[in-house]
Amino acid sequence: MTSAPARRLVLLGSTGSIGTQALDVLHRFPGIARVHGLAVGGSRPELVAEQVLAHRPEHLVVSDVARADEVEAAVQRACRTSGLTAPRIAAGQDAVIDVAGSLGEGDVVLNAITGSVGLLPTLAVLASGARLALANKESLVVGGHLVTEAATPGQILPVDSEHTAIAQALAGVRHDQIDHLVVTASGGPFRGRSREQLAGVTPEQALNHPTWSMGRVITTNSATLVNKALEVIEACFQFDLPEDRVQVVVHPQSIVHSMVTLVDGATIAQASPPDMRHAIGWALAHPEKLPGLATALDFSTAQSWTFEPVDEDTFDAIALARAAHREGGGAMAVYNAANEEAVDAFFAGRLDFLGITALIRAVLEHPERPRAAHADGVAGLLAVESWARETGQALISSRER
Repeated sequence: MTSAPARRLVLLGSTGSIGTQALDVLHRFPGIARVHGLAVGGSRPELVAEQVLAHRPEHLVVSDVARADEVEAAVQRACRTSGLTAPRIAAGQDAVIDVAGSLGEGDVVLNAITGSVGLLPTLAVLASGARLALANKESLVVGGHLVTEAATPGQILPVDSEHTAIAQALAGVRHDQIDHLVVTASGGPFRGRSREQLAGVTPEQALNHPTWSMGRVITTNSATLVNKALEVIEACFQFDLPEDRVQVVVHPQSIVHSMVTLVDGATIAQASPPDMRHAIGWALAHPEKLPGLATALDFSTAQSWTFEPVDEDTFDAIALARAAHREGGGAMAVYNAANEEAVDAFFAGRLDFLGITALIRAVLEHPERPRAAHADGVAGLLAVESWARETGQALISSRER
């Protein structure tokens, strides 16, 4: 690392899986950046207090207003005990957007918020000129052209094992030299099962991912392959390619994180053990490398890597997303919103596992589905998304009758 003063960092979603790992990377490599602000949902006040003590942010934002008092009490208590001054605390989604856009060129914001609520903070970061380390894939899935048109070249760095792998594989490669991308998928906990075998899947089983430790929503999305569907669309926007040039292959070992096939027939792959610190450290320190960041592969022992096609008859999430992306008009915003409602219903016992993608399909195919013109901007997308959530909830309720 250089000896230049550390850049400032705002971390959105600091108590989630990506957020906690990012703070671990910063603890080990303090020269990367100093924490300027943290944004949290508010469900883990004691963890927030620990993060404040460890990283001394100037600003703390709690997105859930109802939880703000509890978080503030935990932080004030911890700071008094340690003799420190508590950070400035604000609450609400507008405050998240404000802190996201509070930095400037040379600084970095890591957006690790889960869900489409991360779109407006993403746009705020891009408008500020700060680097955006993007772990919130929904920003590109839902916002698509709005995000890419707001970004300057190189301003967005992906924080995702697949897209980080592609970005690394593309180093020194011109865009016209790309034939297609190959996004790898572990296959999730239900790889090889038939639709009949998936009928009785429980939330506990869906959360039992074979290789990655992640949050509830993304783990469930991995089980349905919705997560891989979102990553296909994310790759289309991140690397400016149509969906038919983004392939998916099942790779259960999760060692090869993605590949790029060039026009001359060569394929470049990025491989490392399944550890999100690789992607986090790559984005936060870019273009530097962090020595000893995570364990390297050991080629002194025998090992096998396997690849197989996706069973799209059983797992239809990817095909649905491809069709929605081709259609445009806010269809991917509908897809994502319907999925978020379906996942919540699945954990509430209101929808079975196969009902998740069935609901996505039903909302996408609804005869009254509105379309958002590109000129409608953020307001149009949010209106379409709101319709999709309300329609999804209505369809779930109708199934219960």
